[in-house]
Amino acid sequence: MGTRSLTFVYEENKPIVNMYRQFDGYPSGHGQELAEFLLSGEMVNGIPVGVDKLFFNGMGCLAAQMIANFKKSAGGFYIYPIESNSCWQEYEYHIYEDTVVVKNPDEVIFNGTWKEFYDFCYDTVTE
Repeated sequence: MGTRSLTFVYEENKPIVNMYRQFDGYPSGHGQELAEFLLSGEMVNGIPVGVDKLFFNGMGCLAAQMIANFKKSAGGFYIYPIESNSCWQEYEYHIYEDTVVVKNPDEVIFNGTWKEFYDFCYDTVTE
């Protein structure tokens, strides 16, 4: 049985994507991979020309690139309706333009910037 997770991406405090992961959903698994993805790009309003770097041209662009980043084959990752919030998940990741909130079924276990999220996920390996 896998460690399930949901990853919600928000635009103007409204969820626009809900990505379900069937396994490795814990912070030292999916959390680390998600943190690396978020820190690999830069949020912009308009795409710079002639620059070889990953850009997120708003949260909708980030959401599309996140799906492309994680979905490599059949199974494992699915897009669920944004209203779906009971998928037997053990963790939820809520991605805002500059903040990440991580919840387990009982509580918020992290709330901070993308960089702080990265540090949190890597700190969970040493605990």
